[in-house]
Amino acid sequence: MKKRFALFLITSLAFAPVKAQDIKFGAKAGVNLATLQPDLPDPANKTGFHLGGMAEIPLMDMLSLQPELLYSAQGVKDESDDDEVVRLNYLTVPVLAKYYVIDGLSIEAGPQFGFLLTAEFEDNGETDDIKDNTKSVDVGLAIGAGYKLENGLNFCLRYYLGSDINDIGEDPEKFKNRVFQISVGYFFNVL
Repeated sequence: MKKRFALFLITSLAFAPVKAQDIKFGAKAGVNLATLQPDLPDPANKTGFHLGGMAEIPLMDMLSLQPELLYSAQGVKDESDDDEVVRLNYLTVPVLAKYYVIDGLSIEAGPQFGFLLTAEFEDNGETDDIKDNTKSVDVGLAIGAGYKLENGLNFCLRYYLGSDINDIGEDPEKFKNRVFQISVGYFFNVL
């Protein structure tokens, strides 16, 4: 499936007449509501944020490719014990196919690659580094919808389903990032 998707993207890029002035660059920021599944006994969403840049590369009339580079604060907290928190910070690279359903309104989907920057577990004010027990790369699927105004301002709702990030060999339990994102962005060079 991944090979077919990659082949589709490469083929689309090869045959799409893209002019440099058609590519739009922008910035975005927003809120993350993150958790790990399965995770702490009584999980709750950990509120974090994401911030970074993006580009929109038109491939066809209603289809674009949108690569992004974002800092993303994720993790989980224990609902019954506010002192227990897992903090995972990533540099994420979503590469999304963006299809415009109608003028301005789009749906998007594609792979996301997350490169672990820091991983910490905090309990009762004491923090432990858990980076050695966490995989350095998280690969998953991002799906969402967005709306872009003519002035370049845009809004996005996205859900990310990650892969197993547990790097403890003898522990069979899998921990997967699940992140709901709400973003506001702006494309700078809108014609």
